Parts: sequence; structure tokens; C-alpha cells
Amino acid sequence: MLPGSIPSVNTPTATRGELSLPKGISVPNLALLMSEKSPVNWAALEEKPEFRALLARKKAFIVPAFLFFMIYYLALPVLVGYFPEVMKTKLWGEVNVAYVFAFSQFIMAWVMAWLYVRVAAKWDKAAAEIIHGHD
Repeated sequence: MLPGSIPSVNTPTATRGELSLPKGISVPNLALLMSEKSPVNWAALEEKPEFRALLARKKAFIVPAFLFFMIYYLALPVLVGYFPEVMKTKLWGEVNVAYVFAFSQFIMAWVMAWLYVRVAAKWDKAAAEIIHGHD
């Protein structure tokens, strides 16, 4: 192994469910963490109408947001390829439509992230209420 490299799980240093890293750092084996029993009965929770409604609300946001973002993201190369003269239109000095559209993608990514964080916080709160109401 090279100095400073991190060993994989398949290296001889991985024993007893632990991955030994250089300088005494260890990371628990994910398989061991996943095999531990959870205090929540997930199978019963999955059957609750509130849980299914939460999944439907998440899907109603995530799928359209993903589709919108992908179409918006892929629009730049498509527009540059099929409408190059429009995209070459100068707006301010040497700044053209393509540059403005490309910059708007950065803004759109931050807006989408901000929206997702706001909505996901509501989902987390609803999920906690469903889980704790299930106990």
C-alpha cells in the first residue's frame, strides 16, 4: 500500500468488521451497522396512510423539480447546437445570450437547492411525527 492511501475493505487490515486506517483512525463496517436491530417497526410503518402520503408529497416535488432542472440544464447545449445565432446575440459588450444562460444555471442550481432544503425540512418534521406516533 502506498503511503497516505486508504486501504479498502479487502485489504488484510480489515478485520472484525472494522476498517483500519493509518494513524489509528478506524471506520465502522457499514454492514455491521446495517445489521443492528432498529427500535422502529419499518414494515408496519410502511403500511400507515400517513407514511404513504408523505412519500407521495415527496414524489410530487422531487420528480417535477428533477425534470425541470434537467431540461433547463440540457437546454444550453441544445440551444447552442441548434440556434447558434440566437445564442451569439450580444447583450452587454462581449457578453452574449449563451453566457447569460450559462450563468443563470448556477443561480437556478442554488434556487433549487434552497427550495429543496425548505421542503425537505417539512418532510423531516412529518417523518418524525409519523415515526414517533407509530411507537
